[in-house]
Order: sequence, then C-alpha cells, then structure tokens
Amino acid sequence: MKPSAELSSLLRDIGDCRICIDHPKGAPLPHEPRPVLQVSPNAKVAICGQAPGKRVHESGRPFTDPSGDRLREWMDISSDDFYDTDKLAIIPMGFCFPGYNDKGADLPPRKECVRHWRANLMATLPDIEVIILIGGYAQKWHLGDRCEKNVTDTVRNWRRFAPAYYPTPHPSWRNNGWLKRNPWFSAELLPDLRANLHRYL
Repeated sequence: MKPSAELSSLLRDIGDCRICIDHPKGAPLPHEPRPVLQVSPNAKVAICGQAPGKRVHESGRPFTDPSGDRLREWMDISSDDFYDTDKLAIIPMGFCFPGYNDKGADLPPRKECVRHWRANLMATLPDIEVIILIGGYAQKWHLGDRCEKNVTDTVRNWRRFAPAYYPTPHPSWRNNGWLKRNPWFSAELLPDLRANLHRYL
C-alpha cells in the first residue's frame, strides 16, 4: 500500500518543520531540527515514546542506542523487523531531540510538536492494531483519563489496556532499578506483548 497523498504531504511537512525554532513556546530548540520517525500505512504495530535522544539525533534513525537494544529484546524482534517500515511504526511524542536540562537529562518532548502534528498524524494511520506506550507522556496522550497517577501504576494495570495498548517504562539503563523492583513486568507483561506482536511481525 502506498502512503496516501495526505500522509505523504504530512511527512514532508514534518521533515521541514522548524516550529520549535521559529515559533517556540518558551526557549527555542538548542540545535537544528532533525525529526526522526518511522511511518507506513501498512504497519500494524506502533511504538510511541517520548523523543529521540542525542545518539538518535545524530544517526537519524530511531532507537540506535542501548535503549533500542533493550526494547528489541523486550519485543523479541530482530533489527531487520524492527526497522521494516511496513511492519512497525515509530512515532515519538516529539520528533526532535529536545536537548538537555541543567542536570544532563533529556528535556521533555516539545509541546509545539505534540500540539501541531500528533493528532493529524495518528489519524492517517487507522490500521494500527497494537501500540507500545513508552513513558508517561505517550501514556497520558493516548490513554487520557484511564492513566493511573504515575507510570508504575499505569504499567502495573496493563491488562486494562491490552491488547490494543501496552504501557511500559522507558527501556533505559536508568530504569534497571525499576525492573528489579517490578519483576512482574518481565514475567507477565512481556510474554503477553510478545505473543500479541508475533501475530503481526
């Protein structure tokens, strides 16, 4: 299936986007924009996370970092399948690396990006069957009032949302402690996620 004219036009506009520099809400993006996403009308599975990190900004390809390695392990999927646009969409809440805060952590996704692009882009992808929601920003946008008070509680209640949505923490090394404290994630959620994904990937 070829992308619709609407989707093709939208992706060109996203690729040319400079809203967070030319019309920022607050401080402008501290570097030139480089939107990073992976979209096809054929994909049945989508990964929706926060925003690209520095390594992804430099590579121009989603999840080319240790977090991507762990995410592919969680999904039980090869790199070839992961980067097969016809199988898997990768649609972060913010398309560009937002920069670092004073403590060296990634800033939140740019609000301009979410407000200007997200609803329109998701509307052009009605065939997505399964969405992996990485972190609180994606969970709040997609689940709305169904979210719990924090990411842990939302992920703990994953059965309320599956099989259409699977909320997860970020696959960063920063969450190694979280994974140790919450063994049910690997023992219960991931096997269900993998079984569901294998229907489409």
